[in-house]
Amino acid sequence: MKILCAPDSYKGSMSSVKVAEIMKNAFRSIVPDVKVDLKPMADGGEGTLHAMWEAIEGEIIEFDCKGPLGHLRKSRYLELADNTAVIEGAEIAGLPLVPKEQRNPDWTTTYGIGEAIFHALNRGNKKLILALGGSSSNDGGLGMFQALGMKAFDIDNQEVGIFGKDLFQVDHVDFGSLDSRIQNVQIQVACDVDNPLTGPKGASHVYGPQKGADERQVIVYDEVLLRYSRLVEEAFNESFAERKGAGAAGGLGFAFLALGGELHSGAELVSNAIKLPEAVNKADLILTGEGQSDEQTLYGKAPGFVADLAVGDHTSVILLSGSIEGQTDKLNKLFTGCFSIVPGPRSLEDCMENGETYLYQSTQQIAQMAYKLLKE
Repeated sequence: MKILCAPDSYKGSMSSVKVAEIMKNAFRSIVPDVKVDLKPMADGGEGTLHAMWEAIEGEIIEFDCKGPLGHLRKSRYLELADNTAVIEGAEIAGLPLVPKEQRNPDWTTTYGIGEAIFHALNRGNKKLILALGGSSSNDGGLGMFQALGMKAFDIDNQEVGIFGKDLFQVDHVDFGSLDSRIQNVQIQVACDVDNPLTGPKGASHVYGPQKGADERQVIVYDEVLLRYSRLVEEAFNESFAERKGAGAAGGLGFAFLALGGELHSGAELVSNAIKLPEAVNKADLILTGEGQSDEQTLYGKAPGFVADLAVGDHTSVILLSGSIEGQTDKLNKLFTGCFSIVPGPRSLEDCMENGETYLYQSTQQIAQMAYKLLKE
């Protein structure tokens, strides 16, 4: 019997690596000789770097850069043997790095992500994988562009700053000093949303509030991003703002499209990198999960992607999540079984504190069932 553990993280509680390890230990406590393959997953958001590091041989590279609030901090990216750098936006400019009381798109920047790219290029990397999820910014990639050499000027021809608020001063841009190495690098972007840059479904309206934007800021950022995007598009003589995914990560999707990046499903990009399809093909049973599952799990989220892969091989997939919300009948059409690990009504604090125990116990129950069914 061969089990595949391919969960996403339980956001705020356990990394996907931790979840997979607990699933393995719990299953082996019931079936000691079971073969277990671990493929912790991610969908391009927080935890992507860690998941890929566990699955692929590579080296963690530490460097200094500007964090989301502009302060110097240490960050890291993953360097693979084939001269590929895996850069996770959440590690550099992620929302969890900004204290709740300071969350305001006026004062966040993507500058550090540009610094990470520059650092990776200096080390000779020829391919970049960017994970965009979990960003704190709404600057349309302004800071990232500036770190790579783009100049942005106000109406008095003075260079503007690197924060979201500085977008409002941009009168014209100059990409003449952009790092020329970008043209010779393959850029793959892990993105799990298809929002355009602006409009009712754009970056500001849909994601601005979670980054601290009030109603006024949502409206004005939408307007200024439209104006800014036209300046960038004029420089590249191509349109990007309306493309799917341009609104990802506060407009970083738009910026990477302008740099020639290819936007991919985050789960698909991670899956291919860690060779998940081959592992699915060899498994007799698959365990996956996430912090909260609902209908959105079926649309680009890691557990749904895992289950989609398994359908072709007719392999059973069990979903073990912190909570199951919404219309579970839709989940049940894809997953063999869907279970919440929480044993009855519990407070959020209790779930976070005892999540590892609840996951272990729930996996043991699945193992008991699977073992008995196989024996019959």
